Amino acid sequence: MLAKNRRLTLVCERLGAELEGVCRHEGQTVFVPGALPGETFEAHVVKVQPNYAFAKMLTLTVPSPERREPFCPVYDQCGGCSGQHMSYPATLAAKRAQVFDCLTRIGGLPLTQEDVPPVLGADEPLHYRNKTSLPVGGTAGEPLVGFYQRRSHAIVPIDRCPVAMVDLRPVLQAVKGWMRETPVEPYREESHQGTLRHIVVRTARNGAVAVLLVATTDALPGIDRLTGALQATVPGFASLHVSENRMRGNVILGPTCRMLLGTEAILETLLGLQFEISPMSFFQVNPAQTERLYAQAIAFASLAPDDTVLDAYAGAGTIALCMAGKCRRVLGLEIVPQAVESARRNALRNGIGNVSFETAAVETRLPELVADGFRPDVIVLDPPRKGVEPAVIQAILTAAPRRVVYVSCHAPTQARDAALLAAGGYRFAGCQPVDLFCYASGIENVLCLERA
Repeated sequence: MLAKNRRLTLVCERLGAELEGVCRHEGQTVFVPGALPGETFEAHVVKVQPNYAFAKMLTLTVPSPERREPFCPVYDQCGGCSGQHMSYPATLAAKRAQVFDCLTRIGGLPLTQEDVPPVLGADEPLHYRNKTSLPVGGTAGEPLVGFYQRRSHAIVPIDRCPVAMVDLRPVLQAVKGWMRETPVEPYREESHQGTLRHIVVRTARNGAVAVLLVATTDALPGIDRLTGALQATVPGFASLHVSENRMRGNVILGPTCRMLLGTEAILETLLGLQFEISPMSFFQVNPAQTERLYAQAIAFASLAPDDTVLDAYAGAGTIALCMAGKCRRVLGLEIVPQAVESARRNALRNGIGNVSFETAAVETRLPELVADGFRPDVIVLDPPRKGVEPAVIQAILTAAPRRVVYVSCHAPTQARDAALLAAGGYRFAGCQPVDLFCYASGIENVLCLERA
């Protein structure tokens, strides 16, 4: 029987959903971060549950040919990129296996491995991420800015990130200098005291940089000092915003955002269209791979000129607007008002007139639309990680669109929802995983379901 602190010799069989090694010992599953399939190693058991355990690798005796030296100095502490210890193709193979496992085991879809094609990997898997959210800690005199340690809220200080599109150093130096000189106290989660909670840096491929401060007040002191430093030292600096968040817990953004300097949004181009990236709206973090993701969603939709499309969870309207040129009409539903405003501005910016957007919860508004006779030919789903609500599934089955195109960053909930749609008369028509989160564990998958 496994016990905490026991030392084991283990052989890694495969990779799990977080790119951790999955091993077996005495009939129990043992998860070992950093282990690769085929490797033999000595491990120390750190946690035991009734049906599984966690262990830490001590000594590697038989390494995998896919093992690589991590390229980030805080890789072993940061909770972000869990796959830097392996080759990039090895991460893609693991993600493909994850999608297949979820669609067959959770979704119950009768697929062969060939039904899930190889993941579309990035041409450049570094310097791709256009948004970086950095928690702030320490003191005003000695601020700490970085990422949360794996499975912890302890901050691992950083001054750069190899997967960030923009060089973070001048932004962090400017903000930390302002905190020391003003002074501005970091937020302390345990006591709910302090001011500055997070620094969010957003950028675009044109080099524009927007900085968002998340704080317990939007009346921050010494802003002129900070804006002067950002303008002087940050290439492409476009704007500074503040989001007031007084809530307890780990939600990053507050409900509102105020511009302190610069432009309301920066611009990114996807599939020949321009989109604004505003501080509060959702935008995919990897624009180059997003173009491949959306191109695949458009291909699966197989739109006809007279089609009506519903884009559920529309965000800033990126998918809706990319599909608009291939159909008669697109309706986008989105619950975040700022995102809907961005979507409408994006439509105007691109001269697209056959798209409309409503501010509404999909689980509330879609059943109402369907009850009133709305019958889209194609429904596109791009929900958050939690997946689609039961009311949405039922509304889709009632509307009976010809095709459902489901874009997801969380394979388990996508598979769960696919099972419900399959039970309601839809069949698997194809899928394509796309790697937007290079060297991290996440995977985007485009799933196409057709009415049987």
